[in-house]
Amino acid sequence: MFLIKAFNYLFGKWLFSHKAHLSYSLKYSGRRRDLDINYLDYIRLATLELVANEIQKKNLPGNVAEVGVYKGKFAKYINQYFPSRKLYLFDTFEGFNEKDIQTEKELGLNDANQDFSNTSVDKVLHLMPFPKQCIIKKGFFPDTAAGIEDSFVFVSLDTDLYEPIYQGLIYFYPRMEKGGYIFVHDVNNDSYKGAAKAVAKFSEEQGLSFVPLPDSCGSVVFIKD
Repeated sequence: MFLIKAFNYLFGKWLFSHKAHLSYSLKYSGRRRDLDINYLDYIRLATLELVANEIQKKNLPGNVAEVGVYKGKFAKYINQYFPSRKLYLFDTFEGFNEKDIQTEKELGLNDANQDFSNTSVDKVLHLMPFPKQCIIKKGFFPDTAAGIEDSFVFVSLDTDLYEPIYQGLIYFYPRMEKGGYIFVHDVNNDSYKGAAKAVAKFSEEQGLSFVPLPDSCGSVVFIKD
């Protein structure tokens, strides 16, 4: 405790200026936790672990999903924390879709010129601890969700752009089990303003509130009533 306080006293301003913070987390919890200390977005991963624990304690039904998988870095931990549930992985696996890029530009949100094509289904599945639980949905979302009859208890929306995030909320929220969680990434990321716009529109239309997180890209969490 003394060392942490001393470090913050000496280097706290420097850490803050570099968007980094040193703090306790669940200091008085005796529960054994399984976290990857090499995952550099601690708050996002730790929140996922806590949410998964709550879902398991309450024995909530439903499967899990991620829209916007890229290389599978976060999906790996969804798969890890929900090993007995089907994990739907929605992505083009080829980068942004042209329709979504055009919408982003028309709304003046982002030029969407980032290249996320350096991934593949095989690479993502190779990263998963329980690949047999994964169901790949490659292509344009929400078209790739057609015919799915499952309910969901956890969903991660990490598509960066306005339209797929908004469509993800529209699609998944009614299909969430009561007490289920939706994580939306990049909502407080000034490089992807479409995420905040999508969340604001959906929450206003549905009369819903959300919890903002101080993780690396400013996620928010919806909880199904």
